[in-house]
Amino acid sequence: MQVHECVSFILLKDDQVLLEKRAKDKEYDPSLIAIPGGHMELGETQEQALLRELKEELDIVPTSYVHLCSLYHPTGELQLIHYYVVNSWEGKILSLEADEVTWYFLDSNPLEVEADKVALAEYRRLKNAGVDLG
Repeated sequence: MQVHECVSFILLKDDQVLLEKRAKDKEYDPSLIAIPGGHMELGETQEQALLRELKEELDIVPTSYVHLCSLYHPTGELQLIHYYVVNSWEGKILSLEADEVTWYFLDSNPLEVEADKVALAEYRRLKNAGVDLG
């Protein structure tokens, strides 16, 4: 089975995380609440995909980010999602591809994609252990 690489970005502000309600017309995981992200393009590095997807999805440019983890997500295709924590950015966040984006408290966790739940739990685990994630 072919693996499709993706990047997702955990944007953080004041103990809140930005989550999206995926568009109804998305091929994979339509209408679910998820961590925003997208597919890597052929020949693109993770960092290049991260910068491009943040601009395409939210119209922002990150100024501080760190790789968190990479997880498989079996949906209509097998995805390998590379999660990044983004603590600061330039620009005003706009929802350009999702139905909406909303700030949620880290403890509320309304995520509906299992890999996203694991990634957010890993962020909380590392943060509680005192690991500096930017």
